[in-house]
Order: sequence, then C-alpha cells, then structure tokens
Amino acid sequence: GPGPGPVPGPGPVPGHRPGHRPGPGPDPGHRPGPIGAGRWRRVTVERLVRVVVADDHSLLREGVVAVLSSTAGIEVVGEAGDGQAAVDRVLESGADVVVMDLKMPGVDGIEATRQILARRPEVGVLVLTMSDDDASLFAALQAGARGYLLKDAHPRDFVRAVMAVGSGDVILSPGVAGRVFARASADGPPSPFPELTSREREVLALMASGHNSPRIAQRLGLSPKTVRNHVSAILAKLGAADRAEAVIRAREAGLGGAAPR
Repeated sequence: GPGPGPVPGPGPVPGHRPGHRPGPGPDPGHRPGPIGAGRWRRVTVERLVRVVVADDHSLLREGVVAVLSSTAGIEVVGEAGDGQAAVDRVLESGADVVVMDLKMPGVDGIEATRQILARRPEVGVLVLTMSDDDASLFAALQAGARGYLLKDAHPRDFVRAVMAVGSGDVILSPGVAGRVFARASADGPPSPFPELTSREREVLALMASGHNSPRIAQRLGLSPKTVRNHVSAILAKLGAADRAEAVIRAREAGLGGAAPR
C-alpha cells in the first residue's frame, strides 16, 4: 500500500510576526534594583520655626498654642505665664521666636524682651497684646521687638507674622504701622536700618569702621559671644550673605567713621 504521507510541520507560533527575530530572554542571574534606582532625587527639608508662647491668661495662651501647633513649619517648644518664665523657656529651648504678651505679673513683656535679646539677639520677639497705646508700642520696639500685633488679628495674619518674624522681617499691625511711620516722619529723616536695635546699629557701625569682633567686644564692654550673636542677628535682618556685604550696605547708608586706631 502507499507509504505514510508527509509529516505536517509545526503551526504558527501565537504572536509571532514573520521575519521578526525575538531578542534574548531575561538574564536568570539578574536582580532588578529598587524602583527609582540610578536616578537623583532632590529632597528638601524645611527647618521648623521653634516658638515659645508667653501670656499670663492660660485660656488665650492655649488657643495660641493650638493655632501654631496645627500649622506646618512651626513647632511650639515652650509656654510661659510670666516674663521671667518666658526668658527661661527661650534660653532653654533655643527658640527662634517668642510670642510675647506685654502685661504679665513680675517681669513684664518689655523687660523680658530686653533680657532675651541681651542673651540671644537673633531671637525674633513678636508682641501679641491688647495694648494699642503709643507708650506700649514704642517701648516694645525700643526694647527690640521685631513685631507688634493686636490680639484681634485674624489667626491667618498671626501665623504669617510668626513666620515673618522668624525670617528676620519686621511686622506691624496696619494701624500700628501708620503711627510708627508718622512718628518717624515727625522726628526727621529715618535712621538707616530701622529693623535693627540700637545696639545692633552700634555693632554694625563699628563693623563698617573696620573693627573686628574682639575689638567691638572691647569697645562696647560685651563678651565675644554676645558680639557674634549681634552680628548673626544683623546679617539675618539685613538679608546679607556675610559680614562683607553688611559692611558695604552700612557704608552706603552712611554708617562707619574713621578707620580704627
């Protein structure tokens, strides 16, 4: 009889395209790396603004703490019910900003501001008060407060003020700012760098005259560390990158006398 017919070849492979040569399969010894491996990623870590809240009314103080604690970028590191406790909390915690009431038992807010800035002049003091009179306002600014806000301020404006003071800016309630500018105009040409305290202006003037920090300490009767703190505060408030830039700006503003002898 007839022999067996031809054996049929294999059918088409599913998914195969004629003329296409598949590449090599996966390397059995290869281990995939983690997702994103080999790529540079920039991670930005924002530094928290550390705040102490000082007010002798516990209910109001707790409300302020609640507002700040719920705000990203702010950490409440201490509370105080009087001025002396405010000084202690700031020095213990290394706070950047203190929210300061003016009328407190014992040491009041004005004296507490002076004591804090004498030890740590880079701290931003934001006065939060019901006192709208000129005497309280100008006493606080003269003591070195960087901000003055009334207690009827909106929480959003209060938080912005805390952040601004923590960045070295000067912030005033709208009505208060008008009175400050009016007095400055009445007193004649404004002094350069009004955001600086009188002591900081002294230090900056001596820097502009060519004095180094040890010489400034000797001239003003301060410790070298206190002078360094004043210099740090000056750079922060002026937004200067270094001493050289601060000196240039001071000389352009007319600060600095004869060269040191």
